[in-house]
Amino acid sequence: MPEIEIFINNLSDVLFKKEYFSFYEYAENYVDQLTFFIEKEMINFPHKATPKALKKFGSNYSFYKANNRTTWYIFFEKKANRYLITYLTNNHFKDLNDL
Repeated sequence: MPEIEIFINNLSDVLFKKEYFSFYEYAENYVDQLTFFIEKEMINFPHKATPKALKKFGSNYSFYKANNRTTWYIFFEKKANRYLITYLTNNHFKDLNDL
């Protein structure tokens, strides 16, 4: 989805501007690792059916543990061996407490 692509493309800037990282290169590396997981490793990682209350984000989800404080949740639709990422967020988003 174009929204996800825009989100990923802007994530390094946002993380740096909000001072989650002291150097821009660290923010870029962080986003690169998240992107690598989504593009190369997610298909081999276990995924789950999304709870009913969160189905608006996508039918399935997987997660990527970026560090001790942050877990990214990747919502998607799956058809055969194709994945369409429909929503991307992390554990700091309050509506994910049900996962």
